[in-house]
Amino acid sequence: MQIPKGKKIYFASDNHLGAPTQEASRPREKKFVAWLDHIKHDAAAIFLLGDLFDFWFEYKTVVPKGFTRTLGKLAELSDSGIPIYYFVGNHDLWMNGYFEDELNIPVYHKPKEFTFNNKTFFIGHGDGLGPHDKGYKRMKKVFTNPFFKWLFRWAHPDIGMRVAQYLSVKNKLISGDDDAKFLGDDNEWLVQYSKHKLKDKHRDFFVFGHRHLPLEIPLNATSKYINLGDWIQYYTYGVFDGENFELITY
Repeated sequence: MQIPKGKKIYFASDNHLGAPTQEASRPREKKFVAWLDHIKHDAAAIFLLGDLFDFWFEYKTVVPKGFTRTLGKLAELSDSGIPIYYFVGNHDLWMNGYFEDELNIPVYHKPKEFTFNNKTFFIGHGDGLGPHDKGYKRMKKVFTNPFFKWLFRWAHPDIGMRVAQYLSVKNKLISGDDDAKFLGDDNEWLVQYSKHKLKDKHRDFFVFGHRHLPLEIPLNATSKYINLGDWIQYYTYGVFDGENFELITY
């Protein structure tokens, strides 16, 4: 993609709408919707890098109640012609067609590479990548197993959603509470993952969420690791103007 003059590409991650409750997260949701409204005038594309919701599960005919403001604004922007791309996180692994069918937003379950103005981006949520995080990797294999998802669908949505929401907030392995601490450049596992990927191919930017920390870490003279932070404590987002990438607080 060549970014038109005066346009920018925006990146955001980790809103966790619905946590700890729908009511408590509503001010954050309104702030996020205001941001979407703010950027729509010069957005060439919008990338949402996962955990928009604290829990999301799609039954065949049922989706979670709430998030009307967010979904409506995304529909408005998508209908206006702004491309929006969504990468599932560890809290919304169970997306299965709703965003594609209702919002015309492609959903990616693995990291993907993009090129903008001859700059190469490697983009993903970030969960389960690199060394360590072994407990979560085992859990993810269970949660993404088709048989497990089939079993969960047999629970009435009122029961299934209540149990899942409770676990999503309380279980540190899922919630990522332990991830929100800076470990130092040498111990950041997404930094290690990015450096490993650079051995195979050059990328200008590695952009992830998941860590809930706004981070900009040079990998070498021409490549950088970016973590977008979150919309719980930091309210940070990324913006690429065709030449430079910047983290900004809203």
